[in-house]
Formats: sequence, C-alpha cells, structure tokens
Amino acid sequence: MNQIKLPPFLKPGDQIGIVAPASVIKYEDILGGIDIFTNKWGLRVIEGDTLRSAFNQFSASDEMRLADLQRMLDDPCIDAIIAARGGYGCSRIVDQLNFDRFLQHPKWIVGFSDLTVLLSQVLQLGYGSLHAPMAKSITTYGGELAEESLRQLLFGEMPEYKVNPHALNRKGEATATVAGGNLCILNHLIGSETEINTDGTILFIEDISEYLYNLDRMMIQMKRAGKLSNLAGLIVGQFTDMKDNKEPTFGKNANEIIHEHIAEYAYPVCFDFPVGHVGDNRAMGVGMQAKFTVTSENAALQFLPAVPAFI
Repeated sequence: MNQIKLPPFLKPGDQIGIVAPASVIKYEDILGGIDIFTNKWGLRVIEGDTLRSAFNQFSASDEMRLADLQRMLDDPCIDAIIAARGGYGCSRIVDQLNFDRFLQHPKWIVGFSDLTVLLSQVLQLGYGSLHAPMAKSITTYGGELAEESLRQLLFGEMPEYKVNPHALNRKGEATATVAGGNLCILNHLIGSETEINTDGTILFIEDISEYLYNLDRMMIQMKRAGKLSNLAGLIVGQFTDMKDNKEPTFGKNANEIIHEHIAEYAYPVCFDFPVGHVGDNRAMGVGMQAKFTVTSENAALQFLPAVPAFI
C-alpha cells in the first residue's frame, strides 16, 4: 500500500462536525458524546441536520444525508467529522459524494460499523481516518479506554494497546499500515471502487449479529478475493452476538472459523482484540503505521509517530 497522508491533528478550540449518514439517531443519545467533545476535550461542535430528522430506518432521505455529509466535507473550518452512529446507509450515498474540497482541506473521518464504507473510500483517496467510537457509542459502559484512545489519536498522541494471549494466536512481528473494519462491509466493498487493497497491511476485522455460516462464507470470499494471502498481520476483533442454526449447529465458534481460513499463512495473528461493537472499542488509525507484535505473553499494537501531510 502506498504511503497514506494524514489530516492535521486536532487541538483544543478546533471545530468538529457531527452527522448521521446512516441509520436514525435519537438526539438525546448523543448528548453525552457532545459533552465529552466540548467540555472535556475543548472542541467546538457543529451539528448536522440529520441529528434531528428521520426517514424510515434512516436518519433522513438519501438526498438529505448526502447533502449533510457533503456540507461537512466541504467546510474548511471543520477539522473532523464524527458520525453519530452506524447502522446502514453509507453505501447508498458514497458514490455521490464529491471529495474535491476534502482533498484541499483533509479532515479526520471518525466512525465504525457501517462507516467502514467511508473510511475505506478515504483510504482509497490516500488519506487516513479513525475506526473509533462515535457520538452515541462513546458513552457505552466500559468504554473509558476507548474514549481515551480516540482522544489520543485525534490529538496526535500515539497509543499502544496490549491484550492478553489467546490460544489461537500466531506469534510474529510486523510494522505496516493498519487497515480494515467491519467484515461484512469489507466483503460488500469487494468489486467496487471502494474496495481496499490489503496487501502488506495489518488487517483488523470485527462484526456483530451474523450467523456463523455467513461468517464462514465471508472469510471464504475474503480469501478467494486475495484479501488474506499477503497480509503483514491480522487482528481479529470482537465478533459479538453471533448466531447459530438451531439444528444442526455449525460446529465452530467465530474465532475457530477465522482460524481455519488463515491456517495456511505465516503472518502474526491475534484474537480477542478490543475493537468492534463493544464498550472497549479502541480507536484504530486506518492508514496509520503501527508495529504489531504477538508473543506468548501478549499481543501489542503500537501506533508510530506521524507527521500530517497538511499543517
């Protein structure tokens, strides 16, 4: 993967936009997040129109969500865009977005789950972003470390994460670009202009509420598409609320399914990493360089110091 440029890191007093480009959000559900961004981090918040609207399961019509996000992308006074929540909807508008002004004044795009669409699009443009808690989820119980990790990366402090060893881990070390996100979305993007190139990357994956047989199918698709063969490393995050057939059962849990499909490769792998649809959803710098180490004692991911392309 080519060298990825980073938007400017934030400082107190900077302006951020909050927008809901996917599913509908209850405005009161993001008040805690707004309080963190303003009173705790010292940022100024610009609220999108989609935070107080609804259109069936979406926060607004495709046209309104597109316009709301486009306004944030175009505004040179906004230094980061943090999604209110995920759900579903970003793929319906991504091809209509114009990134010309974004490229003139790059800014951090922050979110996870369905926001993997936008993070992958920005990566294709050659810029980093943050797979991280959103305005709603940042106040989730048990998310104190996740909240701090987002603050660190937004403000240019490079965190290191260490997790306990796992029986399925594969030892090794790699220094490479971090990429990834929601596994279902990464599958969905294959064959599109937003498909990411995983070659030489430290890939991280996570998902929620999928049937185990469908996880198996997604791993097969990733493998057939060449997304697993040339990795520098693999980080397996949280696969929460997974579902099984009633009878007969699939016969493997999520980690065992993933382990089976990467058994032939030699790169380092860690399981049960704190990223995904959980309270402790650590911020991951998509496009950032990191050192990934897996030993018998732990697995560690250290983001490396970086200089933004635009200062």
